Amino acid sequence: MKPLIQALVGTWFICSTNFPMWLKGDKTSPTFTYSITDKKGDTTVLLDEVKYQQKGGHKTLTGFDYQDQADSSAFVWRGKGLLSLVRSKWRVLLRDPDGQWAVVQFSKTLFTPAGVDIISRTPQLPDKTLNHIKSLIANDPQAAKYLIDMKDLPVQ
Repeated sequence: MKPLIQALVGTWFICSTNFPMWLKGDKTSPTFTYSITDKKGDTTVLLDEVKYQQKGGHKTLTGFDYQDQADSSAFVWRGKGLLSLVRSKWRVLLRDPDGQWAVVQFSKTLFTPAGVDIISRTPQLPDKTLNHIKSLIANDPQAAKYLIDMKDLPVQ
């Protein structure tokens, strides 16, 4: 399996989530796009672009993900520009050995609750795969509680 930071590079679609920003319905088709940047000298940093549609237009939130030195599955996101004061912690809880899906767990911030996203390289996962991932989440004591509010996002 590729090292995690390289495995994340590319675009991911959010298939299922409990994150209120995606569940309200006014922001649709959310994706994460990660690319490696050398922003911090010899430390590898991910450029993180969250894209979505709102009121017929495309919106982007940009930041940088710094990998935790003590836990390679964990990152700290820091916003770019006006969002530079905003930080959030997240980690890759589960990932497909073939790199087609992952489960991201994010911590509570001043602006958002804690939760979980199921992300995929394709806009939609087969029901069998999605159900399998949810059963894996259910077996994780830290993440299982998020399944109660988790919803599958419609494919736009």
